[in-house]
Amino acid sequence: MASSDLDPLLRLRQSIAANDPPFTKVSPDPTSPSEAEENLAVAAYLQFNNPQHSYSLDHPTRFISSDKPIDLRSIWFAWQKKDVAIPDYIASAQQLNEELAGKDDGATKVHPLFFVERLDLITWLEGASEESEYIKGLESDASAARSAQVASGAAGGVSTIPSSAAGARVGKTIDPRLQEIYNGERRMGDRNTVLRGIKPTDFSHVRKIAETFLSRSRPSKPHASSTTHQPPSTITPLVSLPKSPSSQKPSTRRPDPIILLSPSASSLLRMSNIKSFLVDGHYTPPQTSTTAANILHISRLLPSIDAHRPLRFILVDTPEQFRPDYWNRVVAVFTTGQTWQFKGYRWQHPPDLFKEVLGVYVGWRGEDVPGSVKGWGRGVCSVAVEKWSPQQGQQARWRDREVVEGIWGRIEEWMRGKGWGKEGGPMAR
Repeated sequence: MASSDLDPLLRLRQSIAANDPPFTKVSPDPTSPSEAEENLAVAAYLQFNNPQHSYSLDHPTRFISSDKPIDLRSIWFAWQKKDVAIPDYIASAQQLNEELAGKDDGATKVHPLFFVERLDLITWLEGASEESEYIKGLESDASAARSAQVASGAAGGVSTIPSSAAGARVGKTIDPRLQEIYNGERRMGDRNTVLRGIKPTDFSHVRKIAETFLSRSRPSKPHASSTTHQPPSTITPLVSLPKSPSSQKPSTRRPDPIILLSPSASSLLRMSNIKSFLVDGHYTPPQTSTTAANILHISRLLPSIDAHRPLRFILVDTPEQFRPDYWNRVVAVFTTGQTWQFKGYRWQHPPDLFKEVLGVYVGWRGEDVPGSVKGWGRGVCSVAVEKWSPQQGQQARWRDREVVEGIWGRIEEWMRGKGWGKEGGPMAR
């Protein structure tokens, strides 16, 4: 059986896509569904259907957090709490750990994930993303190296991964049905395998001939011509042999930039209406409901940074769950001019903050910008939108799009100046 068929993470993702989620049990016996137990402090196994298979909740997975593999219990708990706010999720994890401590003296624990890790896991499990920077690749990914050997003639057999897989990200999984199609293909090779081959080539004779011509243009040296009589075995070839795909280091995923919003009730833009404003270009008043999501992500194409691949932005209104390196990814802070917003920030003094990140103030058209915002310098971009009226339709708010494009233009200019590009973000600040 292939390693991908036994991987609990992949089985969980496939069962969610098939709308056939697993359930927790006390016993590993697949023929006893009556033992289903929802309490993770009591349950010990996760049961999958089609085909039936049970995994221990203590089974380590390929999801890595703080350089340690996360157990299946923590993964399943994070998926169950995917719609819960971060503070409630952490509180539930602490409560579950207290129950587990009373059961086996604290030997078993639920590992709560950071908000970016949790968002990345949920996005991958839902199928919205094909790769995750926190999930290690399967052992079957090593077949990419064998496919290169088959194409070059170094080994026989049939390649199980297409030619593009040799340079693909480690950790990207392949659908089993697509794998069957690849198994029936005949690998023809590419320009590198045709031109280079597998036989080492010694180009020392080229260097020997070139040295004769190069020495004529250099100042004369006492033993300049002696290099032309060195044996080929002592001369380093000019062309190095290509590295095998298995020895190449996988490229790291480009980090997602972060935008911080103001949690103030007087802010025109909150978590409930920021997405429609920045994505659709229409302003609507924020909702007063407390059930709004505390993490959002949107995609935007910034041509001067990457003209072909949109950047995914993470939107939050508090840095409570930030790790120190997350501040290197903050590209904009929306503010109302109230300094209490910056309590808990790395830079709590506004002039220092807006030297490091772009500030954005959004107010009503016709009203003055607060003096505090003006005093924070050129690092704050001030824009104004038309006042909201219930009688207005979306067609009457055509100026909102102009304001939104201006904000994105400033964010793109700031990111480009800080070193954001196709391969990643800026250096640590």
